[in-house]
Amino acid sequence: MKVIKPGSTIGILGGGQLGRMMVLAGRNMGYRFVTLDPTPDSPCGQVADKQIISGFADVGAAEELAQLSDVVTYEFENVHASVTEQLEKNSFVPQGSELLRITQHRIREKTSLASHGIPVAPFEIVETEQDLQRAVQKLGVPCVMKTATGGYDGKGQWVIRTEEDIPKAFAELSQAGTELIVEKFISFTKELSVVAARSTRGEVKAFPVGENIHVDNILHQTIVPARISKEQEKQAEQIALQIAEAFQVVGLIAVEMFLTTEGEIIVNELAPRPHNSGHYTMEACITSQFEQHIRAICGLPLGNVDMLSPVVMVNILGEHLNPVIEKIEELPTTAKLHLYGKEESKPKRKMGHINFIAPTVEQACAQIEQLKIWNVTEE
Repeated sequence: MKVIKPGSTIGILGGGQLGRMMVLAGRNMGYRFVTLDPTPDSPCGQVADKQIISGFADVGAAEELAQLSDVVTYEFENVHASVTEQLEKNSFVPQGSELLRITQHRIREKTSLASHGIPVAPFEIVETEQDLQRAVQKLGVPCVMKTATGGYDGKGQWVIRTEEDIPKAFAELSQAGTELIVEKFISFTKELSVVAARSTRGEVKAFPVGENIHVDNILHQTIVPARISKEQEKQAEQIALQIAEAFQVVGLIAVEMFLTTEGEIIVNELAPRPHNSGHYTMEACITSQFEQHIRAICGLPLGNVDMLSPVVMVNILGEHLNPVIEKIEELPTTAKLHLYGKEESKPKRKMGHINFIAPTVEQACAQIEQLKIWNVTEE
């Protein structure tokens, strides 16, 4: 079994904040880093040893990255699966391209999950407006139509609430030029996520369950421990571990789930990488998700995932950045600030996060409320 030891170079496809935090964790372990991203001075490029400035479809640039690296990983799933597949031929890419190919495509993802007996929302694949009408009649309203590729943070989807919505929904989403899927709307009481790791050794571990609160389809808070029963907690972790094994994951897999009004857990979607809802691990767990990812792809034993403290992670979007800076002296001394080094701050753009560490999640939530920076309505 191949072990990539400290002192080696890790190549990262993608230069965003996830890559940045991966580099910061890996530097402590003695690794060097090269990143590929089209944006000069990217968040990851600022802390890596070298940045190759190029688009993700550029096979030549990806091969240059691979030549400089002992192992290649990716920090977000919009890198081209075909480029990753090409790199696999001559380089060490332990995550492979197959999981990327599946998770980049909602239909492939849902079909694969269902084939392994993982609970997912009932769904229908549609090609025409007539297909959509039949799907809506079968699944009922409300239901959710999504593009098979390209959607994130609520983009690329339409909630169909009445049959009158069908023509508008189809006209808009069919312009995306990709297949369409319709899912039954799931009535849920909580949104949950589990980040699981599987190493090149086949060792698997799951971080504690996060309870997620979204605002305008963007993650606002992750609360850990999640306010669910021990049985539900165990079930969510088991589902994530089952997925990690079934898909032969190497590295991290983030599993987003719904806890339904009936108390069932349904898998919503997967992300084969570090995840926004796993940022709480940076201070609240013995091992962070970023260190764990490096351990997994390098063939090191996985780190201990036990929690050190309750925590609430809150995202800093563009509209929150100045208020956070202005109130920096008012932050509790146990609050841990992480800013991503992005050049331009825009509303709804993720600029950083804060992990509020406290004896209880209720106290952490009270600290956030007291700052009056995130005056939001929860969804």
